[in-house]
Amino acid sequence: MPITAHDIETLLRDSFPEAQIEVQGDDGQHFAASVVDASFKGKNRVQQQRAVYTALKGKMDGSHGELHALALTTKAPD
Repeated sequence: MPITAHDIETLLRDSFPEAQIEVQGDDGQHFAASVVDASFKGKNRVQQQRAVYTALKGKMDGSHGELHALALTTKAPD
């Protein structure tokens, strides 16, 4: 069963409950996500994105991942 934008948001919400999260995409493979969370303060973009990938619990790992493409924007709140 393909992953949905709602599935991705749920996974992200589990790790970032206070974040502003927006996930777009409906083809089951290609998505865009924006995550704004206070836990990103003081972290560079690579560290922020690694935290998001960890939250996705292997959904993007290797050729067996359910999620094939994710355009990701992360930042700490202003």
